[in-house]
Amino acid sequence: MDSKKTRVRQTFPISKIENQRVSDVTFFNRRSSLYRMANELVDFCDVDIGIVLFSPSNHPFSFFHPTSEAVIERFLNPDSQLSEKTRLDAEQARNKVNQLNNRLDAMEKRIEQIEEIEHAQTLLQLSQTEENGERSKWKSIDQLNANEIPTFEAWLRTTVSKMNYRLEKLENEASSLKNARGTS
Repeated sequence: MDSKKTRVRQTFPISKIENQRVSDVTFFNRRSSLYRMANELVDFCDVDIGIVLFSPSNHPFSFFHPTSEAVIERFLNPDSQLSEKTRLDAEQARNKVNQLNNRLDAMEKRIEQIEEIEHAQTLLQLSQTEENGERSKWKSIDQLNANEIPTFEAWLRTTVSKMNYRLEKLENEASSLKNARGTS
């Protein structure tokens, strides 16, 4: 039985992407991946690294850790010691990155705690509504009084408007994806 190869396992010949828009999108996605991998190298292996890229439209992009001066000086003179100023700048950059990473970790933990609390509150509210026999907090339209009807109408208009906007946005994204795939 001949099994179908998945798209991941297929090999595609490397060739230049002619469509400028597709080329730009591909460049920015791969640039992000390169930066992420370089950052992981810095974190896991404690290395100094420098990357300089030029986009298809000739815009320069760079990633240096700890600083561009430290990486360039070390590249040009691998056997010599860094100057005192460059060494101090590199140390300050490393400390700043470590502080920011610690703050990010603390914020992520805090967000996780908040999400757990919100989830617990939702479960508690659900159990309380089931205990009270309430199926829903929504009123029937027949139960609305004269003062509540205009508010309900405004809410409906807003909801319909948001739904139409979202539908239009999804249709535009789908058509642009279809066009991008068709022309590449």
